[in-house]
Amino acid sequence: VEAAIDEGADMIILSDRGAGPDKAPIPSLLAIGAVHQYLVRNHKRTECGLIVETGEAREVMHFCLLTGYGAGAVVPYMAYESLDHLIEREILVEAEAGKAQKNYIKALEKGMLKVMAKIGISTQHSYRCAQIFEAVGIGSTVMDRCFSGTASRIEGIGYHEIGMEALMRHAIAYPAHPARHRELDVGGAYRWRRRGEFHQWNPETVAKLQDATRRNNQQTYDEFAEEVNNRNRSLATLRGLLAFKEGDAIPLDEVEPASEIVKRFCTGAMSYGSISAESHENLAIAMNRIGGRSNTGEGGEDPKRFEPDANGDLRRSSIKQVASGRFGVTNEYLVNSDEIQIKMAQGAKPGEGGQLPGHKVFDKIATVRYATPGVELISPPPHHDIYSIEDLAQLIHDLKNANIHGKVSVKLVSEVGVGTIAAGVSKGKSDLVLISGHDGGTGASPQTSIKHAGLPWELGLAETHQVLVDNDLRDRIRVQVDGQLKTGRDVAIGALLGADEFGFATAPLIVSGCIMMRKCHLNTCPVGIATQDPDLRKKFNGKPEHVVNYMFFVAEELRKIMASLGLRTMNEMIGRADLLEFNPLPEHWKAKSLDFTRILHVAEAWEGSTLYHSKTQDHGIEAALDNVLLEKARAAIESKESVRFSQDIRNINRTVGTILSSELTRHHKLGMYGGALPEDTVWIDCNGIGGNSFGAFIIEGVTLKIVGESNDYIGKGLSGGKVIVTPNPDFLATSEAHGMKAEDQIIIGNVALYGATSGQAYFRGVAGERFCVRNSGAWAVVEGVGDHGCEYMTGGRVAILGQTGRNFAAGMSGGIAYVYDPGGDLPIHCNKDNVDLKALHENSIPELRGMLERHIQYTDSTVALRILENWEEESSHFVRVMPRDYARVLKEEQVQVEATHVTH
Repeated sequence: VEAAIDEGADMIILSDRGAGPDKAPIPSLLAIGAVHQYLVRNHKRTECGLIVETGEAREVMHFCLLTGYGAGAVVPYMAYESLDHLIEREILVEAEAGKAQKNYIKALEKGMLKVMAKIGISTQHSYRCAQIFEAVGIGSTVMDRCFSGTASRIEGIGYHEIGMEALMRHAIAYPAHPARHRELDVGGAYRWRRRGEFHQWNPETVAKLQDATRRNNQQTYDEFAEEVNNRNRSLATLRGLLAFKEGDAIPLDEVEPASEIVKRFCTGAMSYGSISAESHENLAIAMNRIGGRSNTGEGGEDPKRFEPDANGDLRRSSIKQVASGRFGVTNEYLVNSDEIQIKMAQGAKPGEGGQLPGHKVFDKIATVRYATPGVELISPPPHHDIYSIEDLAQLIHDLKNANIHGKVSVKLVSEVGVGTIAAGVSKGKSDLVLISGHDGGTGASPQTSIKHAGLPWELGLAETHQVLVDNDLRDRIRVQVDGQLKTGRDVAIGALLGADEFGFATAPLIVSGCIMMRKCHLNTCPVGIATQDPDLRKKFNGKPEHVVNYMFFVAEELRKIMASLGLRTMNEMIGRADLLEFNPLPEHWKAKSLDFTRILHVAEAWEGSTLYHSKTQDHGIEAALDNVLLEKARAAIESKESVRFSQDIRNINRTVGTILSSELTRHHKLGMYGGALPEDTVWIDCNGIGGNSFGAFIIEGVTLKIVGESNDYIGKGLSGGKVIVTPNPDFLATSEAHGMKAEDQIIIGNVALYGATSGQAYFRGVAGERFCVRNSGAWAVVEGVGDHGCEYMTGGRVAILGQTGRNFAAGMSGGIAYVYDPGGDLPIHCNKDNVDLKALHENSIPELRGMLERHIQYTDSTVALRILENWEEESSHFVRVMPRDYARVLKEEQVQVEATHVTH
């Protein structure tokens, strides 16, 4: 290639079309990587374009890799020829010539855009040559030459093994005796096939586990564990290549009892909506029975589950998840938790957001999620919100204030560098960090994500434990791991690599009846788990006893391993990587090239510290201003008496009003079914500057008014309360003397009302960026906003009496925004992908007038007063921003109402 460039070539095509009986092709990724890196090292990469013409590329990830390592274009000629062949055989029938190929290209484009979005890259130009990957099982000789700069932490195969595999594939294509090789490999990478690719979950393991747990049969569980632990060892996982060292065995009865061990077990985050109420509650009941914890996922929870059943069972999930979408995250939801989990990343789908199709958003689900039935729900990718606009330490502090009796955890994905992130999470005062592996995920996960996103938990867990120990942070934070844990052996290795706790998701679902149909997104689950169809839900036959049996089987298997190693308690086991050794049995021609030195490194605890969680985080709750507010509002807490008082505030007073609201909720059992306090039961007149998250999660009946200004995140998660901010009169007078009006001044910071579910907000002045992002029910009035206003909004009403920044209403699927736009600038600034811009509707006029009247009442707004005084003229300048899906649902509801009247 270098010689061709020197001779004047400015476009190079790397092609494997020359493959034949006497020629085996170099893998296309190896070829492009080697050429790209060579040209970079020799300062000639910018002198030519590189095109890859290959028969290998067929899936989205193939094109991502080739592009990411240097290809400017890819020609997948074999894929095109395969489509032509399918059409010739009439397996595919297309309406016009070339349509199938166009559809294929379009699918690839969408797939690549999805991958780029996951990592936060906006353009293909930025993605090309960016090498946003990590390798598993490739040696440094290959990596240094062909993929320089890409992490590969356990070494692995070199050119010899790659060449051997190329020749093995070639031998299948051109067999020495063609008559004996009539059948191609049946494949089965994405779904189990007989005689196909090995799957950890297969008919045999699924059947044995279901039989064992339903009959409480120890022998059948032992057979299941034998199948998983032995056959899987050298086939499917990194932990399968590890063995326990010989230990000084102790009697089994000296080991910590299973009843204590199972308290360290959790079920994974699966939302109500993605799975049925029956299956969701089944897991919760089972985990509550044994003292473990189940996880709501990011779909909220019906408050009816917060009270015990008649038989004493509790259907409440102990872990309440808080994700970017903030679905159902109210003060009541947070108060009724033992642990609040912040989803920074999904193990099986890192970088992706969640999505619930409209046909699965039934009435009940919409109620719990504070959404509209039939309207698709999108939870933005975490990097879109928590990474870029929400301070993580602040969110941890907010959630701890929302429930001072619970713990706060952060879910991270296993990847290179996760240890450093976990250290930051620990310093940010999280009580627990979860390292989630790439295995697992539901059948609703995109295929590209199932196979090519995230990394084995063994890598992330070992790194996290080592970094936390080295920085003397390990004993202050619990470490949990999840990702296809199945047996006691898996748990044992997790503990030895540094985990305090363990998460199970797929296995409990299989125990509950899942048969791995992988059609979770279609609402057609035949066993009543991943569906909201009432008829299919009736087919759910799982019982809490089955899940309890499974957890105890795992714990008892773990106890036997502990006894063989001479370990009496789980705490003695945590971080003891010295009891593991690399031992790929039977010795595999590729596996033996791996190096587990970094995984098995033994971190030494600092003097006075431990290798496991043994201390509590200091969240600074004792210093919170809310302790003062609790005393001043004691009458409201004890007897619902109305109180109003003044309070000076400073910007160091973060999350003001949250502990107060939570105490009121807890004391009076307020919420969706418990009722609410009368309006303005607690009214606090604040003077000064509000700190971050002022008024976060405050409830109905609590009113916070600031005379001054406020910082970012004001009204975060507003849960029925009222927030008012108006300028200081002295400042206002000075400003007006210099010709500056209140409606032109910044009054609050960024990300106001993030995830608000209900309540009111009135701001006399301009807000920063992302005003009302993910608002699902609050009504707010403001006099101008920065960029990305009403982003991902799903409900509520917003009146903006001034300018909007760019990208207004991006991802907005519900609620209505009224924008005062006399200059006609909104069409330029609005993201119209999901919304239409319309004139005021006759039904919306009284709604808008009422909002403006209250705005004047609470803030003395001059701009609102001017608009109302000239209503006939000024009302024509309002634009109604209406999400299309929301409008469709409202229209359908209106048709139903009219039809009902006609029937009556």
